Amino acid sequence: MSEATAQPDEEAESRPLSVIVLAILCGVALVLAVVHLLQALAIVPYFIGPIAIHDFNWWYSLMWISMIWLWSAAIRAVWTLDTSAPWFVLIVAGFNVLFDFSTMALSPNGTTDLSASFIVSLAIFGFAILPSTKHAFAVD
Repeated sequence: MSEATAQPDEEAESRPLSVIVLAILCGVALVLAVVHLLQALAIVPYFIGPIAIHDFNWWYSLMWISMIWLWSAAIRAVWTLDTSAPWFVLIVAGFNVLFDFSTMALSPNGTTDLSASFIVSLAIFGFAILPSTKHAFAVD
């Protein structure tokens, strides 16, 4: 019984703070991707100022399903301290930034629902290239 309680403590102590922060940021991006999927499926409306619009779109649905799958894999890779996790997170965050930026650039509105997702993805991208994060994953 003491081994079962001691193991999670040792595992938690072995994870650096940068890994925990990166996993939390990836989790926030995952939650935002789920919200955007629900919007693409017309379950949750798009909010444009005081106006709420329901719109169904297959392309956005497929895109956000793939982003949910990729963010889930990124969280798992970060949490298990996979040595390729920083590169994988960079690629996933880069795709998310690209999707968000292209949608925001083509939108006639000043701000969209994707603004939060765009900012979180940029933060993940910036955090993943920090030397302390690369050191936590033993990537030189």
